[in-house]
Amino acid sequence: MPRGSRAPKRPHPADKKSARVRRISVKLRCIMKITFELSDKDLRYFRSVLKKVGKGLSPENEHVVLREAEYLLEEVKRTDAPEYVQNRIGQLSKLILMLEDKDWRLEGADRKRVLNALAYFADPDDLIPDRVPGLGYLDDAIMVELVVQDLKHEIEAFDALVLFRKERKKKRDASPDGLDTRRTSLQGQVRRRRLGDRARHARSRGRSPIGLW
Repeated sequence: MPRGSRAPKRPHPADKKSARVRRISVKLRCIMKITFELSDKDLRYFRSVLKKVGKGLSPENEHVVLREAEYLLEEVKRTDAPEYVQNRIGQLSKLILMLEDKDWRLEGADRKRVLNALAYFADPDDLIPDRVPGLGYLDDAIMVELVVQDLKHEIEAFDALVLFRKERKKKRDASPDGLDTRRTSLQGQVRRRRLGDRARHARSRGRSPIGLW
């Protein structure tokens, strides 16, 4: 993201051309609640930034993306960032686990989709410099929120596999076939749901929040 870029402007109340507006509430230090809106124009901005970062992604630097995402997690934990930011950034851990979990075995386009989302957090240039007290990670938190919404099917499927694995462990079932079958079923379910989403968005001439597909 180019340095010196300006934050997305809040749409004017009189602007009725925006087909969709995302409302995000930010609670700062439990004494102030700020609500701002992201219009279609704002969402297109975040989408363009994500695509730009994703174009520079290659299998060779996957480890760099994972390392930087983990670093951001640890860095935010050490700060006094607002609860909203802490909670959102914390969700990066789920995306990292999805890529590293050996039982989940995320591959191909499914793996690239999650990596593209994480690549943003490995970009050294920020919309809001991280050193700004209280707000430095706000743009990162917003992007996490959008990414998590867009990857909801993948996250739900991964959570289902984790739960299935825990139940198997309680039953002391170590058969690899059952786990493989469940993983294949869940990942196929994700692809079908994404195709359904794509068809619905096409009919309504809309797009997903950040357009990962």
